Amino acid sequence: MGLKAGIVGLPNVGKSTLFNAITKSHVEAANYPFATINPNVGTVLVKDKRIDDLSKLFNPQRTIYTTIEFIDIAGLVRGASKGEGLGNKFLSHIREVDAIVEVVRCFENSDIIHVDNTVDPIRDIETINLELIMADLDTCTNRLGKIENKARISKDKESVTEVNLLNKIKEILNNEKPIRSLSFTDEEFKILKNFNFLTIKPIIYVANVSDEDLSNLENCKHYLAVKDYANKEKALVVPISCEIESELIDCSEEEKKEFLDSLGASESGLDTLIKSTYKLLNLSTFFTVGSDEVRAWTFLNGMTAPDCAGIIHTDFKKGFIKAEVYTYEDIMKYKTEASLKEAGKIRVEGKDYIAKDGDIFFFRFNV
Repeated sequence: MGLKAGIVGLPNVGKSTLFNAITKSHVEAANYPFATINPNVGTVLVKDKRIDDLSKLFNPQRTIYTTIEFIDIAGLVRGASKGEGLGNKFLSHIREVDAIVEVVRCFENSDIIHVDNTVDPIRDIETINLELIMADLDTCTNRLGKIENKARISKDKESVTEVNLLNKIKEILNNEKPIRSLSFTDEEFKILKNFNFLTIKPIIYVANVSDEDLSNLENCKHYLAVKDYANKEKALVVPISCEIESELIDCSEEEKKEFLDSLGASESGLDTLIKSTYKLLNLSTFFTVGSDEVRAWTFLNGMTAPDCAGIIHTDFKKGFIKAEVYTYEDIMKYKTEASLKEAGKIRVEGKDYIAKDGDIFFFRFNV
């Protein structure tokens, strides 16, 4: 599954610095608005201790992790929905992602320009979110203008359903709330896919704090304000010091661990962000193992065994017969597949089996 997360925010909040750290690349991170006009794209590994353990156990020729694509989108400004600051171009980039990572400045530094001259993370969040809401409202209003007469005159069921749905969305947008704050039926979701709305996308707020505040978050008023805002919106928030993460880019794993230990952190902010993005998109991981390859695969929670087989190859789903399944925990306990069989820990599952995080599959199929 090709997963994309778009990094957005006002100019000079740390987006490109974060992106550099995420991808270990070096895009421009200048201290002026619009340093990033074309989106930079980087693919990063989803670190997972389980695949490291499985690799040690099976000693394969190659080990393959799952990945997420992060896209550094240029800074939005007030009026972006009307084209300000090349906003229309930037908004089109956001339409292409699965999730939004909104970087919010939560640090004071007079040497780094803020477009509004003062640091106020809630104002910044509301500026960005309002622009996305206004862009969605334009999309919604334009579509209603084209379909309302048809629905009223023809009474066509599909058109009436669409008009009712769009009116519900228009009302929430007019109240300056995102579309994701609403609940939808499966039928409504199918209709919504045609519009690629911005505010229906799940969101993570990255609170970019100073290195001093990172180890004392309970006294960082800007972070606490973002945390409170995110809680009310039922969104995720991840505190990160983009400055620290950028300094860790060239460190060895040992140096990085030593530094994180000094902060009392079990993992870097970036690793937390990547895992949080995975969680936000309702994703889990299954594995395939063998002497040739140990590989992690991303699947959407709720997928069946044939659906997961289809992620590997469409023919696997078409000709699915059954799946032999065991868990990561069991193979780590029994060490070999032969021991698993003796213990009765390898199950045979059919087409209705719902995959679980950590499942290890061997698919049998016939095409």
